[in-house]
Amino acid sequence: MPIRAVLWDIDDTIFDYASADRTGMGKHLEHEGLPSGYASVEQALVAWREITDIQWARFAAGESDFPGQRRDRVRQFLGAPEMSDDEADAWFGRHVEHYEAAWALFPDTIPVLDLLAGDYRHAVLSNSSIHNQDRKLRILGVRDRFEAVVCAVELGVSKPEAAAFLGACEVIGLAPHEVAYVGDQPDIDARGAVEAGLTGIWLDRGGLGGRPELIRITGLDELPPLLRGDTRFGAPSTFG
Repeated sequence: MPIRAVLWDIDDTIFDYASADRTGMGKHLEHEGLPSGYASVEQALVAWREITDIQWARFAAGESDFPGQRRDRVRQFLGAPEMSDDEADAWFGRHVEHYEAAWALFPDTIPVLDLLAGDYRHAVLSNSSIHNQDRKLRILGVRDRFEAVVCAVELGVSKPEAAAFLGACEVIGLAPHEVAYVGDQPDIDARGAVEAGLTGIWLDRGGLGGRPELIRITGLDELPPLLRGDTRFGAPSTFG
């Protein structure tokens, strides 16, 4: 049976999260000052991204809730384990103002959504919260492109667990084999989707490669011919 719908990741897939986070934190540090323990802004930015990855992994594993991972990111980054929740929330809130000012879609997002609009249904599965992701999509002007936005906080389970992908399929009323999932993480997104019975597609924007077992694209412009059965990607199409 052919693919009938595309489930999308948001951050670093259709939305340039990494650039927005880096730009926003850079502006935030200009206002807040460089925390002690960092020799340069660049060192601080690298540390912030590493800490974010660590705390998001803890959240995805159920070791922290959504507000908690934000507070832990701040405490770890500032080297201030004694910081209160209110203090951490306030610091993060000031960062968010700069981060949101830098929000932007990747240049290939709208053209590909336009190309696919008439042939496939579209929805979102994100490891964030509906409050954050629904608002983000509205500000970016693409919320109406997706019939549903399914998020881990409300779903109660995170990618790469099969239940997350199956839950999103249930929301849109399709069987897993009728759905393709597109995301920037090879294991959390593509491999997780495949193990849940979906067609997982790894969006490898950085050209890392090295995962021949996964369906891989390096830009969203490669997605329409892949979905429509173009055989340039190797073996005969399994999309029907």
